Amino acid sequence: MSKVTALFDEIFQAFTRALRYGVRLIGSMSPQALLGVALVMALICAVLPLALTLFVVFLLVKLAFGASIIARRPRATPYKDVE
Repeated sequence: MSKVTALFDEIFQAFTRALRYGVRLIGSMSPQALLGVALVMALICAVLPLALTLFVVFLLVKLAFGASIIARRPRATPYKDVE
């Protein structure tokens, strides 16, 4: 049990260290840099997942239409030797 508590303690310490580093970094930034970071984070959190989702949806639609068109094609005629 002590290994589990030591693991959780180490995870908590790493998380608090990262949080303190982030707070110090934000505190030392200029307003223009904060605006830039906010815009980049908005792009990453909102636009990028939307673009990836739309890409997957349109890819699946394309594959479904392609499969239905291939299924409706007539069978190829067998090869006949012409003399």
